[in-house]
Parts: sequence; structure tokens; C-alpha cells
Amino acid sequence: MHLRYQTAIATLIQFITLTVLGFANGVDSVVTTCHNSSGDCVSNMLVSMIFFILTALWFAAVWILGSAAQERRNKRLAQALIAAEVLIALVAAFNAKHHTDWLGLITSLIDIALAIWVITLAYRLMCSNGGRVVAKPRTRHRVTPTKDI
Repeated sequence: MHLRYQTAIATLIQFITLTVLGFANGVDSVVTTCHNSSGDCVSNMLVSMIFFILTALWFAAVWILGSAAQERRNKRLAQALIAAEVLIALVAAFNAKHHTDWLGLITSLIDIALAIWVITLAYRLMCSNGGRVVAKPRTRHRVTPTKDI
């Protein structure tokens, strides 16, 4: 299967991957905080749960946007998906620069890679103007029929 314009599949992969990694980051944060200082354990757990839910909702919305852009092959939806992915890439780059542990850095780098992948697919979809997305435009050679004498 060639993923030329399938933003629905790409954003679904992004949603699943980053939800799992976000959950792992949240658990790691809670365990580290509870191990070091028990007084902040409950507040950190609540903040981590709220952050996880908001992150999952954001990536679910991006997944819905990616599915709609693919299904309708709409230029505006593809542009909105590109804008959302650029925002994701910027936040992930900021998080990668200011990471506190290896899991956070790996999550941010995966986030950036997936955002670039989805941007590429959405760009191809946007450039197709609602038509079929192909690898290279084909040029048709006109065959002239031969005349029988």
C-alpha cells in the first residue's frame, strides 16, 4: 500500500503512537514525583491526567481532520491539517530542546517525525486539487493511426 495521500491512516498512527507515549510519560512523571517527594504526588497525578486527556483529545481532533481531508480531498481541510501539524512540530521541537529525560526526548523526536510525514501527505493532497494523487504526472503520447492505402 502506497501512502501517497492517506492522511487518515497517518494521523491514526500519530494518534495511537503519541497517546501511548504520552501515557508512558505521564506514568514516568508520576512515579518520579511520588518517589522523590510524596507531598506533590497527588497534585502531579491530577495534572498528568488532565494533560494526558487534553493531549489525547487534540490528537483525536487531528485524526478526524486528517480523515476528513482524505475523504473529501478538500484543499482547505488539507491546509488546516498542515497548520495543525506545524503547530504540533513546533511544540515538539520546543519540548525536545527542553527535555528532562530520555523518554521525553524520544517522544518529541517521534512527534516531529510523524508531523513531518503527515505534512508531506497533506501537502500532496492539497496539490492534487481534489483529483487523484500520483507519484509523477504522466504525459500522454498521442498515437496517430496509420492509414491503409
